[in-house]
Amino acid sequence: MPERRLLVADLGEMPYVDALALQRDAAKARLSGALADDLLLLVQHPPVITLGRSTKQGNLLASSDQLAARGVELFEVERGGDVTFHGPGQLVGYPIVNLQQHTADLHWYLRELEAVMIRALSAFEIIAGRNAGKTGVWVGDRKIASIGVHARQWVTWHGFALNVTTDLSYFDLMVPCGIPDVVMTSVERELLERADGTCFAPSPSLFDDVRLRTIAEFASRFRLEPASLHVQALREMIVQ
Repeated sequence: MPERRLLVADLGEMPYVDALALQRDAAKARLSGALADDLLLLVQHPPVITLGRSTKQGNLLASSDQLAARGVELFEVERGGDVTFHGPGQLVGYPIVNLQQHTADLHWYLRELEAVMIRALSAFEIIAGRNAGKTGVWVGDRKIASIGVHARQWVTWHGFALNVTTDLSYFDLMVPCGIPDVVMTSVERELLERADGTCFAPSPSLFDDVRLRTIAEFASRFRLEPASLHVQALREMIVQ
């Protein structure tokens, strides 16, 4: 059994700006040693578009008025990658991980995050994989999960976004991840539209099922023992 713990804090639905502050504080605590264990924050956000460091001009297709009309916030952040969307029904994970205790290589880390989601999706009979040269997780030519991370002294924050029951129409407001003509998909859509023509009605607990499977696969992949942590206990741990 793994000796090191993975603290898992389920934030529920939280505004993006609050979750961003929390993960930045957690990363500082991990750097200082105040937070002794790796941490996985899981959250759903109200509709928000984030612009990563590699965002190209023109990849955000909507005006500020159009975003406001749909209730979508907009943030520029320090993560890698281009423009993406977060919203209800999307499982967003922010791992605060010290890569020096694993493998000090960001490319390795990105591939491991992909592997976590690929393995989690396989539990729902969704055959997912990688797309050469494009970070993220794909089902055929459809993108189901996006990844964008940042690290300082090998401690990571930001992370991954897996579409579970996400309203995919929000992705029409942008060129998702800066990939022209990309088709976004979700766990729900893949279950409803199987390639073999069969139809599987997702259960009401689909989001929670995917969340629990993702936790299990993350812990297994990083050889950690998961331990639940209430958000208030986390805040007390990372107060400087």
